[in-house]
Amino acid sequence: MRVSRVLVPLLLLVGVSTAAGQQRIAFINSDDVLNRIPEYQTVQQQVDRMAAEWETEIEAKRREVDQIFQEYQARELLYTSEERKNKREEIVRAEEEVERLRMQYFGPEGELFTEQDKLIRPLQERILAAVEEVATSEGYDYVFDRTGDFLFLFAREQHDLSDKVLQELGIDTEGSQTGR
Repeated sequence: MRVSRVLVPLLLLVGVSTAAGQQRIAFINSDDVLNRIPEYQTVQQQVDRMAAEWETEIEAKRREVDQIFQEYQARELLYTSEERKNKREEIVRAEEEVERLRMQYFGPEGELFTEQDKLIRPLQERILAAVEEVATSEGYDYVFDRTGDFLFLFAREQHDLSDKVLQELGIDTEGSQTGR
């Protein structure tokens, strides 16, 4: 089933290419380009620092919950049934609060994702503008990203525009190799 999902679009692309005449196709490795932009390292450090702070906060809350639970276990026999019930509810609420906090920071719509998007989007937009400039000046009709979910069955390295995109961004590529 997976092969047909890859081959059918590829065959359609080849068919369109043949019908439309000679078209030029190239690719970039956007992860490599992004990693070689100096500002990206700073942005990534900011994101990592935020994540570490939030992890520390969540871990502290988790330890508090563990302490409450250990206290409950140590004194369980001394509590009345009503006190046991209240303590268990308190523990459940505390665990739910830890999970809510974890989702607030690290969930799919969490603060980490939002901050990462806010900080990295300008870099991605610069890359896209550089790709468009290089593709236009070099006469390419399509430029694919080798990093994404798009599966390349074959790609000639001579059509890799990553270094040209980096040069368009003003990043020196002499003496360094891309992560291919």
